[in-house]
Amino acid sequence: MDKYLKEAIAAAKKSGSLIRSRVGKTKTINYKGAIDLVTDVDKASERLIKDHLLKKFPQHLFLGEESGGQKEGCAYRWIVDPIDGTTNFAHDFPYFSVSIALEINCQPVVGVVYDPMHDELFYATKGGGAFLNEKKIRVSKIKDMKKSLLCTGFAYEIKGARDSNVEHFVDFLMTAQAIRRMGSAALDLCYVACGRFDGFWEIGLKPWDTAAAILVVTEAGGKLSKFNGSKYSHYDQEILATNGSIHTQMSRILMRRPKPKICKIIWNST
Repeated sequence: MDKYLKEAIAAAKKSGSLIRSRVGKTKTINYKGAIDLVTDVDKASERLIKDHLLKKFPQHLFLGEESGGQKEGCAYRWIVDPIDGTTNFAHDFPYFSVSIALEINCQPVVGVVYDPMHDELFYATKGGGAFLNEKKIRVSKIKDMKKSLLCTGFAYEIKGARDSNVEHFVDFLMTAQAIRRMGSAALDLCYVACGRFDGFWEIGLKPWDTAAAILVVTEAGGKLSKFNGSKYSHYDQEILATNGSIHTQMSRILMRRPKPKICKIIWNST
């Protein structure tokens, strides 16, 4: 996996340099939905990453948030979010990341998440551990929900969604020490991996939001599942990620309320 990790890191850092150079400058902004925006920098970042990786590995497939890509047909596929946290980036709020994963037969085996504003590089390979800037990381040891710092996010469809996550947010406000809503799921998950957060949950994420970071979490000793505790895939619509010690507690709280029917969100593919 070393050669794949090396090139993923190189692509993430090249993209990060581009993104960092545009902070505080005018950006061209378009909307994919009522509040779901995309900038010219998202598109430029994805082109840079795609060109870099496919030049090195021309036989691989590619799936990106902005350009879409092949859904099936190859054992090796890169899954990329060129800027996870575009709304933050558009407002010059310094919490966003570049996310690059390589999956083999639908399983992430390389994960890289780069925060260009703080020069923090999170990465992992299957069975190789998780790292932050070359230092091995582990999840926290918090066992009591009352002492836990949690994080979540809200989907762009929140105003029309039957499950808006607001009720879960209120439930955890009453049971955890505190909650943060930062705006980059990939970074949020990596913060669980290095012990800054003890748990994270969200609804309506896409494969490019989580494919890289979930590998970092598991390799750091964390636990992943759907809300009910069943096995999670980066193609699922809900995620619970914790240090393991508070996983059952969080799952029980998430399952308190009747689960509404959620329409499947179709992600762009060709």
